[in-house]
Amino acid sequence: MPHKGKDEKAFLDEVRAFARGPYSEALAQGDGLPAAQVDAIAAKVAGYTGLPVAYVKEANLRVSPARFRKELLRDQRVIIGRYDARFEGTDVDAAGENPGYDPSETGIEGAFVTALHDYLDRELKYTSNETYYPSGPGINQQWDHTHRLGSAPPAGGGRGGGMRDAYVAGDLADAMRKNPQLKVLSVNGLFDLATPFFNTEYDLAHIQLEPKLRGNIEFEYYHSGHMIYLNVDALKQFKSDVSGFYTRATQAGQTGSSAR
Repeated sequence: MPHKGKDEKAFLDEVRAFARGPYSEALAQGDGLPAAQVDAIAAKVAGYTGLPVAYVKEANLRVSPARFRKELLRDQRVIIGRYDARFEGTDVDAAGENPGYDPSETGIEGAFVTALHDYLDRELKYTSNETYYPSGPGINQQWDHTHRLGSAPPAGGGRGGGMRDAYVAGDLADAMRKNPQLKVLSVNGLFDLATPFFNTEYDLAHIQLEPKLRGNIEFEYYHSGHMIYLNVDALKQFKSDVSGFYTRATQAGQTGSSAR
């Protein structure tokens, strides 16, 4: 890998700058992007992601997380995880468009089911022949994604583009305006492809807060996937970070109350 051995923070800052700058500008030009720039941007994206340059160009410089998970190790007939991209698995074939399942989900699901049954049996003395589903069949499809609160995504920002999820970042901003003492800690797993950390950064940078409220949002990052607590070292750091956040938020709240 061309970036192996680089300082992680410096590398992530470099990729952020590319995503916000040259990459965004290139995508904004659409079909009007000159061929030479297409080649240059495709080479950059390929270098950062590990995907083939030709594939990036065939995807019109736009590669979804699902397609990335299928394509990255296709030559090895391996797919990678959604909740944690460090998990690998094999699919039914290597020619499909998207992964057939999430290796990071199947890799941990058995432990969750076993732990629950142990708890029910040993602690609660409860037995049942019913099947326990960590994720209920059809639940996501039946979820009501209608947005009823807060504000709509700002023009050109937020999670537009036909996504079915309700825009809840606007609700958070609405709550922060109405309660200026509200503090927010955004915790992010660097290997999470379900809620990628840059998406979170982007969304929280576009909720149109006044400058005096922007400092109420803090970010922390961990060598983990979506479930930070699955990595013991990350869990310990997470506990320390949350403890510090609570302390700062409480002290700020007390200061604000006394000032009034």
